[in-house]
Amino acid sequence: MSDNGGRSGDAGKTGADSLHRLAETTIAHYDRNADAFWSGTRDHDVRQNYDALFGTILTAPPWSILDFGCGPGRDLAYFRSLGHEAVGLDGSEAFVEMAREFSGCQVLHQDFLALDLPEARFDGVFANASLFHVPREVLPDVLAKLHATLKPQGVLFSSNPRGNNEEGMAGGRYGCYHDLDAWRRYVGAARFVEIDHYYRPPGLPREQQPWLATVWRKA
Repeated sequence: MSDNGGRSGDAGKTGADSLHRLAETTIAHYDRNADAFWSGTRDHDVRQNYDALFGTILTAPPWSILDFGCGPGRDLAYFRSLGHEAVGLDGSEAFVEMAREFSGCQVLHQDFLALDLPEARFDGVFANASLFHVPREVLPDVLAKLHATLKPQGVLFSSNPRGNNEEGMAGGRYGCYHDLDAWRRYVGAARFVEIDHYYRPPGLPREQQPWLATVWRKA
């Protein structure tokens, strides 16, 4: 999900019907390309992101973790292998089926724009390469729901392809590519407190680090 070529500019205000069409288009893209996506991402090294989440949860393990935008289940399976109670969520029916089979975990089939999450349920939310698919005008509502589903002092981890705040379709998917300052404004307004941020992959010049990772605590 790091291919950001062909992005359009700021999409501006969008009606509810248009927003749902964008979501449906993005989900359909993943449904069509589920096998190829799984082949291309199943061996990605995201240990740095796991450590960022695990190192900031204050309670003792095992933890209850929501994998938001779980895809085919790579991270779900890893969380479960460590003894955590992992629950996945994805809008793609193909990914949901793959994740259930691969991880053996509960996986919720929910559109990001129509979330129905339990209150104060999770110690951590792992949103790896997923929240950038949320249009900026509904991002406050999505972040508020993630805030509500976390336990007190729970942790939100997110990693998104960064940009200059452009928004639009790219390669059959909708994306919003925030810079650090803009992302901080959105997540801070949702009553999260920043713990840390870094750019990925590690050890490269900034221009070769397309991913922005941030870690937040529920205030």
